[in-house]
Amino acid sequence: MAKRSATLREQFKAFSEGRYLDSDGTESNCYNFYDWFCKNSSLKNKANTLFRASRRFAKKMDIDLDKHYVFFKNNCPMVGPLRDDFRICDRETGHVIWTVTPRTDHVEIWGSENGFRDPIFEGHSINSFYNMRGV
Repeated sequence: MAKRSATLREQFKAFSEGRYLDSDGTESNCYNFYDWFCKNSSLKNKANTLFRASRRFAKKMDIDLDKHYVFFKNNCPMVGPLRDDFRICDRETGHVIWTVTPRTDHVEIWGSENGFRDPIFEGHSINSFYNMRGV
């Protein structure tokens, strides 16, 4: 039997109530992070930022809240500072549909629509991406 994942709807509702549901639908002390290289004490603040950004992204991109879930990563690139991202996944397959790094100085958006071959968007503002998409 496949493990049940949370829905975006459940995750966002829990967040609005001050709770943090992992992608598997449970609450834990990792605040929905799958992997991280920062201090554990930093995760809650990072999760607050990423939940807000992913909720806005899901709304703007009209992502079905009942067919997807989100999880977070704190990445340690070979060069440069740590980077946080959120990944929106299909609940049925578990495949990542969107990977969004919503940094204030450099936004990157990758997606399944181009097979993750290249960034779909790179820029200084996620609003520029929304404007480009007309959303």
